[in-house]
Amino acid sequence: MPDVVNAFLAEYGELLAEGTLSTIVMVLVPTAISYVLGLALGVVLYLTAPGSLRPMPVLSAVLGWVVNILRSFPFIVLMVFIIPFTRLVMGTASGLAGIIPPLVLATTPFIARMVEQSLAEVPRESVEAVEACGASVPRIVFSALLPEALPSIVRGVAVVLIAVLGYTAMAGAIGAGGLGDIAVRYGYYRRVDEVMVVAVIVLVVIVQVIQSVCDLAARRVDHRIQN
Repeated sequence: MPDVVNAFLAEYGELLAEGTLSTIVMVLVPTAISYVLGLALGVVLYLTAPGSLRPMPVLSAVLGWVVNILRSFPFIVLMVFIIPFTRLVMGTASGLAGIIPPLVLATTPFIARMVEQSLAEVPRESVEAVEACGASVPRIVFSALLPEALPSIVRGVAVVLIAVLGYTAMAGAIGAGGLGDIAVRYGYYRRVDEVMVVAVIVLVVIVQVIQSVCDLAARRVDHRIQN
């Protein structure tokens, strides 16, 4: 058995290690960029909604329309559709650089809706208490809304990361590599089942780590839970 394992690692170990690293980069970098954009967009969607702190029905409707359109694209279609834009921004539409724009465009509206929902779940009393002190809208957002919604937002990070991990499996279509691409190429096309099984196991481990870390972080920031 050790000889079989050693032979497997000698032949495929470097491939799987590179695929794992590529997958982690494809998950973390676009997600970080998407959260910067998605948080801002989610806050604007919440603030401008009818009956909210700064209702702007037209702006809210336009932003909601744009978000819904982007969310309606299957990722593989979006990835191909924006190839000219990707080339313009990144200088290439292939490889790791080529997968970042479609991942950001697919993930940002998803995050925005999750943030909007998390903010909507904040008790109205918490907002009114800060309003009664004469706080400005930015102060309300940063001192009441976001702190109260933070546990929900952090739990949503796990959902987003796992969704992006699923998107990376399609990244092989533009040569970005990753574990999903390895599993398909070696497991489906070349019938090397052992490589597919190991790639799937690594993906499962990554998902479990993401979920566990985000659950722990959510408990840490939730003031309602006694740590």
